[in-house]
Amino acid sequence: MKKIEATIRATKIGVVSDAINDLVGGFSILEGNGRGSGDRQTIRAGRGTGSYVAEYNKIAVVVTIVDDSKADEVMFAISDAASTGDGGDGIIVLSDVENVVNIASKKTGSDAL
Repeated sequence: MKKIEATIRATKIGVVSDAINDLVGGFSILEGNGRGSGDRQTIRAGRGTGSYVAEYNKIAVVVTIVDDSKADEVMFAISDAASTGDGGDGIIVLSDVENVVNIASKKTGSDAL
Protein backbone atom coordinates (compact mmCIF):
# COMPACT_ATOMS: atom_id res chain seq x y z
CA MET A 1 0.00 0.00 0.00
CA LYS A 2 1.05 3.60 -0.60
CA LYS A 3 0.27 6.83 1.20
CA ILE A 4 -0.15 9.84 -1.05
CA GLU A 5 0.17 13.33 0.44
CA ALA A 6 -0.39 16.15 -2.02
CA THR A 7 0.20 19.75 -0.95
CA ILE A 8 -1.78 21.91 -3.38
CA ARG A 9 -3.17 25.43 -3.72
CA ALA A 10 -6.32 25.81 -1.60
CA THR A 11 -8.18 27.05 -4.68
CA LYS A 12 -7.69 23.62 -6.32
CA ILE A 13 -9.46 21.54 -3.64
CA GLY A 14 -12.65 21.09 -5.66
CA VAL A 15 -11.04 19.94 -8.90
CA VAL A 16 -8.61 17.62 -7.13
CA SER A 17 -11.44 16.14 -5.07
CA ASP A 18 -13.47 15.52 -8.22
CA ALA A 19 -10.44 13.99 -9.99
CA ILE A 20 -9.75 11.34 -7.32
CA ASN A 21 -13.23 10.74 -5.92
CA ASP A 22 -13.83 7.61 -8.01
CA LEU A 23 -10.22 6.37 -7.78
CA VAL A 24 -9.80 6.07 -4.01
CA GLY A 25 -11.84 4.67 -1.14
CA GLY A 26 -11.56 7.92 0.78
CA PHE A 27 -9.30 10.86 1.48
CA SER A 28 -8.74 13.69 3.94
CA ILE A 29 -8.20 17.36 3.16
CA LEU A 30 -6.41 19.59 5.62
CA GLU A 31 -6.37 23.34 4.98
CA GLY A 32 -3.77 25.74 6.28
CA ASN A 33 -0.93 28.08 5.49
CA GLY A 34 2.31 27.16 3.79
CA ARG A 35 5.45 28.63 2.44
CA GLY A 36 7.28 27.10 -0.49
CA SER A 37 8.94 28.03 -3.74
CA GLY A 38 5.90 29.74 -5.25
CA ASP A 39 5.20 33.46 -5.19
CA ARG A 40 3.15 34.70 -2.28
CA GLN A 41 0.04 36.81 -2.75
CA THR A 42 0.27 40.60 -2.76
CA ILE A 43 -2.40 42.07 -0.48
CA ARG A 44 -3.75 45.60 -0.64
CA ALA A 45 -3.76 47.56 2.60
CA GLY A 46 -4.27 51.09 3.86
CA ARG A 47 -7.48 51.86 1.96
CA GLY A 48 -6.00 50.56 -1.25
CA THR A 49 -3.02 52.91 -1.23
CA GLY A 50 -0.46 50.39 -0.03
CA SER A 51 0.28 46.73 -0.36
CA TYR A 52 2.34 43.99 1.23
CA VAL A 53 3.35 40.44 0.40
CA ALA A 54 1.59 37.78 2.47
CA GLU A 55 3.86 35.73 4.72
CA TYR A 56 2.12 32.48 3.73
CA ASN A 57 -0.01 31.05 0.93
CA LYS A 58 -3.31 29.27 1.51
CA ILE A 59 -2.71 25.57 0.91
CA ALA A 60 -4.47 22.24 1.29
CA VAL A 61 -3.00 18.81 1.93
CA VAL A 62 -4.86 15.88 0.39
CA VAL A 63 -4.03 12.55 2.06
CA THR A 64 -5.10 9.09 0.92
CA ILE A 65 -3.90 5.49 1.09
CA VAL A 66 -4.22 3.26 -1.97
CA ASP A 67 -3.11 -0.13 -3.25
CA ASP A 68 0.28 -0.10 -4.96
CA SER A 69 -1.36 -0.66 -8.35
CA LYS A 70 -3.39 2.58 -8.10
CA ALA A 71 -0.64 4.88 -6.79
CA ASP A 72 0.58 6.22 -10.15
CA GLU A 73 -2.95 6.74 -11.47
CA VAL A 74 -3.97 8.73 -8.38
CA MET A 75 -0.76 10.79 -8.39
CA PHE A 76 -1.19 11.72 -12.06
CA ALA A 77 -4.88 12.57 -11.51
CA ILE A 78 -3.94 14.94 -8.67
CA SER A 79 -1.07 16.43 -10.67
CA ASP A 80 -3.24 17.08 -13.73
CA ALA A 81 -6.08 18.59 -11.69
CA ALA A 82 -3.86 20.82 -9.50
CA SER A 83 -1.54 22.10 -12.22
CA THR A 84 -1.67 25.72 -13.35
CA GLY A 85 1.78 25.68 -14.95
CA ASP A 86 3.08 28.26 -12.47
CA GLY A 87 5.55 27.80 -9.64
CA GLY A 88 3.91 26.98 -6.34
CA ASP A 89 1.42 24.45 -7.72
CA GLY A 90 2.46 22.05 -4.97
CA ILE A 91 4.17 18.76 -4.37
CA ILE A 92 3.10 15.11 -4.11
CA VAL A 93 4.81 12.72 -1.71
CA LEU A 94 4.48 8.97 -2.08
CA SER A 95 5.48 6.69 0.79
CA ASP A 96 5.12 3.04 1.72
CA VAL A 97 2.49 1.97 4.24
CA GLU A 98 3.21 -1.17 6.22
CA ASN A 99 -0.31 -1.83 7.50
CA VAL A 100 -3.73 -0.22 7.95
CA VAL A 101 -6.51 -1.02 10.43
CA ASN A 102 -10.12 0.07 9.90
CA ILE A 103 -11.26 0.95 13.42
CA ALA A 104 -14.95 0.18 12.86
CA SER A 105 -14.68 -3.10 10.95
CA LYS A 106 -11.33 -4.26 12.41
CA LYS A 107 -10.22 -5.17 8.87
CA THR A 108 -6.53 -4.81 8.09
CA GLY A 109 -4.34 -4.28 5.05
CA SER A 110 -5.97 -3.65 1.67
CA ASP A 111 -9.33 -4.86 3.02
CA ALA A 112 -9.36 -1.85 5.36
CA LEU A 113 -9.25 0.59 2.46
